[in-house]
Amino acid sequence: MNLTDMTWPAVKALSPDTPVVFPVAALEQHGQHMPLFTDSLLCGEVVRRVAELERFQHRVLFAPLQWLGNSDHHLDFPGTLSAPPRVYIDLLNGLMENFLQRGFKRLLIINGHGGNDVPGKQAIFETRQAHRTRSDLLLLFATYWHLATPTDTALTQSEMGHACEWETSMMLRIRPMLVGDISHVEEVPFGNPFLPASRGWVMPDRSTPGHVGNPRAATAEKGERLFATFAGGFADLLDRVLAWDGRSWNG
Repeated sequence: MNLTDMTWPAVKALSPDTPVVFPVAALEQHGQHMPLFTDSLLCGEVVRRVAELERFQHRVLFAPLQWLGNSDHHLDFPGTLSAPPRVYIDLLNGLMENFLQRGFKRLLIINGHGGNDVPGKQAIFETRQAHRTRSDLLLLFATYWHLATPTDTALTQSEMGHACEWETSMMLRIRPMLVGDISHVEEVPFGNPFLPASRGWVMPDRSTPGHVGNPRAATAEKGERLFATFAGGFADLLDRVLAWDGRSWNG
């Protein structure tokens, strides 16, 4: 069920146990060969594939994708739009409160931009503390590429980068006309930013052209297999949300 297509009486009539999905992504630079809207296009496609599965048709409510994300670390590159961290946290808290005040209990933010990860988890934490006396809430934040591990042996990368082999492959699958010439794009290694410590950084610390990874290895065929993997992981998570008994810690 798409929230955008419904009337308010139809939403009111839904069971409070109906999971509500909030897709979130970004509009930010993606190197010199990829469009600014990459994260939103890719997250939107993952969500579209899952929303169209028959088993979710009348059981899960999907809000429209929120394209403004926390992209402060990309602001050195023209075209990037960003909500500062505190603003973004408040935005997500507000989205959840809209539905909590209407009695909904199972809320899932599905994320398609790495920079949303920290503020997104903080929003989940803050909203839960605001309703700490309740024992019937399931508030979740998940980044789609963390929900399943690609096993495609043709991939040269083992993790998601930025305008990399994975993202470029997925864009070649759904919007090839928006992908520039990748034949001469140099690989930017992931490196080791003092792991396992968490380092504060801005994109120019890591990459002059704005991408991280190996875009030259991208193909549309890899993109389709990546979409299938990530949509499958997201669908599995939704199955668990639907099966939750409404009170237990385990899911």
